[in-house]
Amino acid sequence: MDPEPRATPDDDTNPLRRLSLDDLRLRTSMKWRTYPDDVLPLWVAEMDVPLAVPVAEAITDAVALGDTGYPAGTAYARALADFARARWDWDGLAVERTAIVPDVMLGIVEVLKLLTGPGDPVVVNCPVYPPFYQFVTHMDRRVVEAPLGAAGRIDFASLERAFRHAAADGGRAAYLLCSPHNPTGTVHDAEELSAVAALADRYGVRVVADEIHAPVVALDAGFVPYLSVPGAENGLSLMSASKAWNLAGLKAALAVAGPAAADELARIPEEVSHGPSHLGIIAHTAALRDGGDWLDAVRAGVDDNRRLLAGLLAERLPGVRYRPAAGTYLAWLDCRPLGLGDDPAAAFLERGRVALSPGTSFGTGGAGHVRLNLATSPELLTEAVRRMAVALT
Repeated sequence: MDPEPRATPDDDTNPLRRLSLDDLRLRTSMKWRTYPDDVLPLWVAEMDVPLAVPVAEAITDAVALGDTGYPAGTAYARALADFARARWDWDGLAVERTAIVPDVMLGIVEVLKLLTGPGDPVVVNCPVYPPFYQFVTHMDRRVVEAPLGAAGRIDFASLERAFRHAAADGGRAAYLLCSPHNPTGTVHDAEELSAVAALADRYGVRVVADEIHAPVVALDAGFVPYLSVPGAENGLSLMSASKAWNLAGLKAALAVAGPAAADELARIPEEVSHGPSHLGIIAHTAALRDGGDWLDAVRAGVDDNRRLLAGLLAERLPGVRYRPAAGTYLAWLDCRPLGLGDDPAAAFLERGRVALSPGTSFGTGGAGHVRLNLATSPELLTEAVRRMAVALT
């Protein structure tokens, strides 16, 4: 196997090109400590970037002041409302209809507790983010799958069947919408989201939108918040700066209610607000207020990497089917033509020493696929595809 190339720091404005592999291997987070050092990790959704300067300054200033107590106030919600207005032309994010929660998935759990009871159905579009299955089943709800269509978009016939099935049980049903969708990267448009709201209203299904990847869309794409479309007034959304600014270790998120769901969100237990980190809220607030230029540089870098990956696969792994998507920094690769079975990630790890997320963990439709994290340097992405090709020899 060829020696690993080194992504070298330079004066490029692309944050994805600022850290060397040696720098990255000093990290102690999950991405860099789960596998041995000879494995190139392109799996979990951590970005290979330095922290945005406004975020780093906000954290260090707080530490210098000893400002490390309990979270308080509405600064995070106000920053998100301003960001939504500037980025998505949405004025409907009302600070008084928000609640701070520890992170998006724990916020989803708390919201589902408000809307459903034990044994009630929660509809998901598979293949989908694995914690949707884990968290929903651990809180004693039932997952009902509504598979995506062949193009990776919502299949409304499938969704209606799932809603009809969920509503027939007589319980309180919810729909956990992933927007933008993980792992496919699909960015749902306003027409699709309006159709979701209408269908949910017809069957009495409550919509909970996971919009954690909302800021991370292609430069030529636009994101539409679910709560901004007609008919979504009784929906709820979970938002965070964590994915877009690589802040998973600085816990904080916001639950946002539509006008008709405000009273329900107000019933969230007070102790839930103790879960977010005060430093996390400071970091997320700084990111949303002052990290726009950094975010746009990352978005441009991810756009470049989508094009790079498409070219590399065409050259080295032409059997892999890849449709570059407009959202997230994740790539969903259909490896079924390679003949590596249901879990090609296992072969890429064992024979190529590159770690990818196995498609089987994303539910129905994931077998034979892998999810690859594009938020790395072009050099490391190139090396990853080379290793994947080696796994076939």
